[in-house]
Amino acid sequence: MRKAKSKPSGGKKPGSKKVARRVSQPKAALRSEAFARALADAKAHANEPERLRTLFEEASRKAAAVPRDPFEDSWPYVQTMLRLVRAYFRGEYRNVSRDDLLWIITALNYFVDPFDLIPDEVPFLGFVDDATVMSFTLARTRQTLDDFMTWEITAF
Repeated sequence: MRKAKSKPSGGKKPGSKKVARRVSQPKAALRSEAFARALADAKAHANEPERLRTLFEEASRKAAAVPRDPFEDSWPYVQTMLRLVRAYFRGEYRNVSRDDLLWIITALNYFVDPFDLIPDEVPFLGFVDDATVMSFTLARTRQTLDDFMTWEITAF
């Protein structure tokens, strides 16, 4: 007679690996103090056209000077974010939700902050965190940015 194999306690097969459930974690830049600062500033900027103008000017100057490589395919949308903010503070375009506007302003605030998670003076890497925040914002606001680009083409 054969002896029946007994199952190990706990119901797991011997040698089986425990598979951890993967939960997506926010990127480090989005958990940083610099991002929290950028978000707090965005709430103040959204209601003040002059502060939005200043942010637009700073972000435009920086966009003209930074390497585009870290931003990859999101670079055209960074430019669109800038144009949307300009149209918003001028009162030309208001078809944007408060949440999406805050995300865009937050991303631009983070972009202009030279002392964010990775300081901008660190060669190449200094803009990787900026690009991460821009990509995250793009993912959340792509439809708004696409709608704005459609408005740009058809409004004039």
